[in-house]
Amino acid sequence: MDREQKLKQLTKDELIGLLEDAAKNWLAHDGLWFQAVERRYGLETAIALDAEAWRSFTVIEAKRIMKRLGIEEGGGLPALKKALGFRLYAHINTQEIIELDETRFIFRMNTCRVQSARQRRGLPDFPCKEVGIVEYSEFARAIDPRIKTRCVACPPDPHPEEYWCAWEFSIE
Repeated sequence: MDREQKLKQLTKDELIGLLEDAAKNWLAHDGLWFQAVERRYGLETAIALDAEAWRSFTVIEAKRIMKRLGIEEGGGLPALKKALGFRLYAHINTQEIIELDETRFIFRMNTCRVQSARQRRGLPDFPCKEVGIVEYSEFARAIDPRIKTRCVACPPDPHPEEYWCAWEFSIE
């Protein structure tokens, strides 16, 4: 039996579970890679290398989502909103979009597995802003080069309890 036949035998809940597991495994690998680099080279170098990896990965992820869902490049904010809902993060974190007007919206990460795990271990917030700026800017630009990204708040910035990070996306 080939892979496609095996997948077709699974229930919708089993398929969703596989997708969630794949997202968790991806995030675990990302975290373990980061920790190994941090132990060997220090936090500053690990963040710089992580940002460089995200610069490429986030574009790959955006392009694959666009292809799978038939999202055309240049689709503006509606295309970005749709694509954000299908990122790997969307399957394991709680996120929301707050409409501001036709030219702007805020994307908030309300729960974050990385930050929650650190919180449970009594560790400070992970300072992900530098990497987040690269990640979200490049993802949005891959969807539509006209989209601008602004960080509202992201650790190490202070943030309210209801979210970990927030990003404003705008287009003229």
